[in-house]
Amino acid sequence: MLNIRGFALALVAVSALSACAPTIQVQTSQLTAQSTPQQVIRIVRPAVVRLATGYSRKLRAGSTWRSVGVLPQGSVYRPVGSEFTIEGRQVHEAYLVIDADRLVGFYLPGESNFSALEPPQSIQIEKMNG
Repeated sequence: MLNIRGFALALVAVSALSACAPTIQVQTSQLTAQSTPQQVIRIVRPAVVRLATGYSRKLRAGSTWRSVGVLPQGSVYRPVGSEFTIEGRQVHEAYLVIDADRLVGFYLPGESNFSALEPPQSIQIEKMNG
């Protein structure tokens, strides 16, 4: 009986905490597809990205990303061979938006929205052959 009560209390606590998570701030954005061959980049050094929602995500060293287009904010890169998500009240599939070796935010392809990273974060990337 005690185990069931403890489990129920833990479930209520987790539900209450998740209800308090802030939503990811977004703005509508139009992705422009590239007419040139897709560029592939590799993350050289791992980076921990801290989101305004209080969550963080790690960009693994050696992970590769393929360009899919551009936004007014920068070039958009999709992960190669994996998925990348960001989290607030909900979990969103996300692509990196990079401008001049700075991660400026994320493109959320399921919603066609841009979510700014405040402040932008420098990341070390290298360009590879696509």
